[in-house]
Amino acid sequence: MNQNTIAKINGVDIATVTDENGNVFVPVKPICDAIGVAYQSQQLKLQEHELLAPTITLRVIVAADGKQREMVCLPLEYVYGWIFTINPKNVSGVAHDAVLRYQLECYKVLYEHFAGNLRRQIETNEAEIAALKEVNAAIADEKEAKARRKKAEEHLAKVRAARLDDTPNLFP
Repeated sequence: MNQNTIAKINGVDIATVTDENGNVFVPVKPICDAIGVAYQSQQLKLQEHELLAPTITLRVIVAADGKQREMVCLPLEYVYGWIFTINPKNVSGVAHDAVLRYQLECYKVLYEHFAGNLRRQIETNEAEIAALKEVNAAIADEKEAKARRKKAEEHLAKVRAARLDDTPNLFP
């Protein structure tokens, strides 16, 4: 297993461990320590969470004291969502503002993701409507051209008929 530091929160290195399948796990306790929230309450909250509980694993990680310890970890892709659930009122003073900023950014990212999809759908719909209008205009132009052609062909037929008519015309 490989161990890498991925972040530093309030001076605390946050390490990850990668297993033999390439899965990346993050220990929960160092994050709790870094933001000043009670680890035990967060561990309990994780164990009771319907989606997060099944993802919890125990991994051996080199702790801040340099010793190998078995720690409760979450897969990296779940850590950000877990941090989003932490109540800023339960976070120490220094980290309180950082957690609020993080959560605000999460709200913005979620909005951009979902509203962006909606915006793209609206843009696609508008593009389709514009294309349909072009098709309708082309059809109308085609009908008008056919009507002009028919009128021109009828006029040509009259001119030809008149040319072939050898009846004298006394009053042109």
